[in-house]
Amino acid sequence: MSAPVDRARALMARPGAWLEAADGGYALRLGPDRRSRVVLIVDEAAFAALVADPGLAVRPGGGWRRRLQPSASPDLAARPGRIEGQRTVMDAEGRATVRRANLGESPIAWLARRRDAQGRPFLSAMQAAAGERLRLEAETALAGPSLTMRWDALPRSGAGTSARVEPTDRALSAARRVQAALASVDPHLRAMLERICVRGSSLRLAEDGLGLRRREGKALLRDGLDALARHYRIG
Repeated sequence: MSAPVDRARALMARPGAWLEAADGGYALRLGPDRRSRVVLIVDEAAFAALVADPGLAVRPGGGWRRRLQPSASPDLAARPGRIEGQRTVMDAEGRATVRRANLGESPIAWLARRRDAQGRPFLSAMQAAAGERLRLEAETALAGPSLTMRWDALPRSGAGTSARVEPTDRALSAARRVQAALASVDPHLRAMLERICVRGSSLRLAEDGLGLRRREGKALLRDGLDALARHYRIG
């Protein structure tokens, strides 16, 4: 295997290492969040090699981390960065329901806590609920007993690759729901939703990856979440 892949594998073995889709490839960080420095950019071929060995798993908060071996910790609550609790989400009929969930902060949750200069929430409750529902559906599509990723799981929009695990009925059903939700949104809004809700990118990285100016992505995200809320019949 090439030296870049060997280096990426060695870095991914370090505690806290994770990957995130970025412009031109996948950014590898060693810190706990997006403020940490990018130490390596890997391309699609290297990312596919990491999926094969050692295997990648969806990371709470977005991106991917090295897959835990079964002997490391079978208890999901013991995984680094996982905060077990309950979250109120919208079910298929648009009703609020409380479910067990990982409370690690997602990009949508982070944005929902932000306020503008006038003290107004950056996202409405409906927008945040729609974005979180899409994120949770995507996590379900990407999660499964083997945590072995495939490449044809979720819709693609723009550069990069969408990945999922080997299919189970639950994962396949969730992938179809994600595809239907994204298909209900205009194409010029879909790419922003996919990057933030499905891939777990920050707003700034999504803007950079799509070649948008600062603050231009905010309007696209809000409009996309409004369309998503209509699809889910929220509000």
